[in-house]
Amino acid sequence: MQQQERQIHRLEKIVALCALVAVLFLTVGFAQADDKSDPHAVFLRSAVALVKDAKTGEVILDKNSDTVAPIASITKLMTAMVVLDRQLDLSQRIVVSSEDIDTMKGSRSRLRTGSVLTRKQLLLLALMASENRAAAALARTYPGGTEKFVSIMNAKAQLLGMRSSRFVEPTGLSSENVSNANDLVRLVGAAAQYPLIREYTTRESAAVEAYGRMLSFRNTNTLVRNPDWDIKLSKTGYISEAGRCLVMRTQVAKRDLIVVLLDSWGRYSRIGDAKRIRKWLESKRGDARDQSS
Repeated sequence: MQQQERQIHRLEKIVALCALVAVLFLTVGFAQADDKSDPHAVFLRSAVALVKDAKTGEVILDKNSDTVAPIASITKLMTAMVVLDRQLDLSQRIVVSSEDIDTMKGSRSRLRTGSVLTRKQLLLLALMASENRAAAALARTYPGGTEKFVSIMNAKAQLLGMRSSRFVEPTGLSSENVSNANDLVRLVGAAAQYPLIREYTTRESAAVEAYGRMLSFRNTNTLVRNPDWDIKLSKTGYISEAGRCLVMRTQVAKRDLIVVLLDSWGRYSRIGDAKRIRKWLESKRGDARDQSS
């Protein structure tokens, strides 16, 4: 009887020890998950999210970053780079044509056919206000036309190492313009090397004369008008297949970050996600500061 009790006692000790080890592993696992950017650490409405340190390449938050999905008007960052790489005359006046009208989604534009703007103005409106006719006109008037333009977009993507990306047109209206978050970090990093892209994507508003009247446009990313944000580059996108999308290069918690948010549901959800990410990072920085003091 005593021998049986000793065996039971020994088994109880072994079970208790195993339970303790399991708890320790879980604790370490959760800590590592947080350190390795657990996507559940911050609630996001975006199906895809990636936050990277622009200088070190450290992944800070990762949610489905390998998922290939439509990117909507994020496309226009590539469109702008292709235009600027060719060093075309930005002061050249271009007529908005019926060929620039959106026949895929039937989206509206305030640029009437027959409007005459400079290439520089078209670039500004494409980047700041996500003007589709402006982007289409830039590609149409490229040497070799739109078809040549798109081929160069894809060649540029390959050059940047964007292996999961494909472009079929310059506006982002086609759901066949696809990429993943890892590729888009490369795209944002490359686009940030162009001073004009940085300037135009973060400008709050602009006015241009078109067809004899002044038209006012605003940035599609409301955060650029928020003095609490330090945004170096920004681009939004939306088509039904892509959901609400947003990419930024921004300063948060004293770190230079690239933020990619794709397929966010709800009109304001991508902005909400950006704010939640910022709050989470600032709280982490505050916790780290408290621990070191």
